[in-house]
Amino acid sequence: MSGHSKWATTKHKKAAIDAKRGKLFAKLIKNIEVAARVGGGDPGGNPTLYDAIQKAKKNSVPNDNIDRAVKRGSGVGGDAVDYLEITYEAYGPAGVAILIECLTDNRNRSASDVKVAVTRTGGTMADVGSVSRIFDRKGVVEVARAQGGRTLTEDDLLEATLDADPEDVLDEGELLKVISDPSALVEVRKAVQAAGLDYESAEVQFLPQYTQEVATKEAAEKLFKLLDAIEDLDDVQNVYTNEDVPEDILEQLED
Repeated sequence: MSGHSKWATTKHKKAAIDAKRGKLFAKLIKNIEVAARVGGGDPGGNPTLYDAIQKAKKNSVPNDNIDRAVKRGSGVGGDAVDYLEITYEAYGPAGVAILIECLTDNRNRSASDVKVAVTRTGGTMADVGSVSRIFDRKGVVEVARAQGGRTLTEDDLLEATLDADPEDVLDEGELLKVISDPSALVEVRKAVQAAGLDYESAEVQFLPQYTQEVATKEAAEKLFKLLDAIEDLDDVQNVYTNEDVPEDILEQLED
């Protein structure tokens, strides 16, 4: 496309962005459907659904789509859904561990798509348990560092959530992440809100116990190509890795 005209290039880029946005919307909608199925359709009594809805709103999913997802998940109407939750494990370039969470209505399709995406882009499927054992389930509340004209520090956030028993606060640049036991997630999120702070998302994630350095530009390029291929799959909901790509390598990729 890029050999033709500026318009063609722009149109191509916009199509790619729209496609990614569409896939993100679909994943956020699935989150809502599953949360409503498991805990009921009332966000007031279902904190997982509440947080799934908040995350969808943060990402500009229309309210109509959210309402329909809650109804489908809770079995209201004729188009109720039921997804299987399946986890796949793989290794990427430089020995990076990859944990792949899927929500699917077709186990065989999901397994086939993931295997093809991984093996065609330089990865290998791993034995069950070999990757998952190096990840821990943690509650993660993401908070933007910039809040209403002030800049939060890790100490600010730790102090605000101390009574909710957080384990750590991680500095992720523009985001701060409060890490907790999954059982403390809702209390941590409520503590953030009680402190008058806005939060980006609150959900259970898998965090690696240790990281694997990706020491060359070539390996990083191959890894990101592999991760893109996995994340593009319709059934894939979340992808977790233990990658550690040094800043100088990331800068080379941006050149």
